[in-house]
Amino acid sequence: MPLELSLRTARRYILGRQGLWPGRRWQAPAGTDQAMRAMEHLQLDPLNMVARAHDLMLQGRVIDYRPDDWMRLVYEERRFFEWGGWLAVRPMAELPHWRVLMGREAAAPRWRAFAHEHAAAIAEMRTVLRERATVANREFTMASRTRVDSYRGRKDSAIALHYLWRIGEAMVTRRDRFERVYARADAVASAELLRPSTNRAADDFHLRKLVAASGITKFRAVSHVLARTVTAAELTRWRAARVRDGDLVEVAVEGWKGPHWVLGADRAILEDLIADRIPPAWRPLQTSTDEETTFLSPLEPVSARGRAKVLFGFDYTWEVYTPAAKRRFGYYTLPVLWRDELVGRFDSRLDRATRTLVILGFWLEDDATAGDAAFRAAIRLGATRFLGFLGATRIDATAVANPAIRRSLTVRLPRSR
Repeated sequence: MPLELSLRTARRYILGRQGLWPGRRWQAPAGTDQAMRAMEHLQLDPLNMVARAHDLMLQGRVIDYRPDDWMRLVYEERRFFEWGGWLAVRPMAELPHWRVLMGREAAAPRWRAFAHEHAAAIAEMRTVLRERATVANREFTMASRTRVDSYRGRKDSAIALHYLWRIGEAMVTRRDRFERVYARADAVASAELLRPSTNRAADDFHLRKLVAASGITKFRAVSHVLARTVTAAELTRWRAARVRDGDLVEVAVEGWKGPHWVLGADRAILEDLIADRIPPAWRPLQTSTDEETTFLSPLEPVSARGRAKVLFGFDYTWEVYTPAAKRRFGYYTLPVLWRDELVGRFDSRLDRATRTLVILGFWLEDDATAGDAAFRAAIRLGATRFLGFLGATRIDATAVANPAIRRSLTVRLPRSR
């Protein structure tokens, strides 16, 4: 029989597994590594309106986190590496399983056609990688290259380097002004880690990873995850075997259609949550989400890509790609987590010259929340921490319509911070 979960339990489990509830339980610098592993992958995004999306994710999980702390772990200590069409940072120890996917990409028809079409540029970049320690696309002038029309770049050198990275011949060794700097793979990772695992081991790993990253999953898009065709019968056999050996637990979530699955190792955590207990390993180091709000990244795994609606009943779209005239809220709105609910959102920009966070709009799901003194205290604490993370000293909340919320968000920090 499946384990029955209320929607609240499912929500708390997913939030807690991601390190967002019941409060921050990691502290920098060591805690950044722990948080990145708990997240399963850290999606990178270059846009920097207030802070980059991946830094916003980590500040919601790690006490004293500062922008770019993750980079030391990736590019200096080599504990993680970055790869994928959905660009993410992943633990370096997992690399042999990802090397299998790199090999499958190289053999895929679309990449074989790509390699044929751009053979000359790819051969040239292979030579460059052999001759130089590192290479970045910006080292090649547009005048010296063939122009291409691709979201991966405008020069043939850019897409050739991207291809070599995707098939595993190159790796990102560092970032310069957030642009990738490549090196040969054997200059970044050890020979042992560059050796692919078996197909069977890789498939098993990536399917388990899918469950771990989602928290609760229905096993959608499995062929995409494994970079090969997976039949329904094959998936059913694999899943049944994992349930029999206890690696997976089938669950039925209140209001969700069909069965879902979680990792069997988390059964004790789910039993704690069902009994309304906080799992011991999840106890926060400082304030709880009852006492302090958390401002979520637009790419936050618990709320992005329609998940906010399923888990929280919160209709959230990152409107950065929405034409201005069609935006409901703003260019870079961040959801506000309080307790175990998304209760509102705000749009803002960071004026770096004056070190001011300017709130452009603030919206609550329920206007009555503004009258709750506990919420006003929690959002003031959240805003104060957020300023410290940004290196800003004040919030300009003039545009916030509700006077009680406006007063709570009008925070100042000493200039010396």
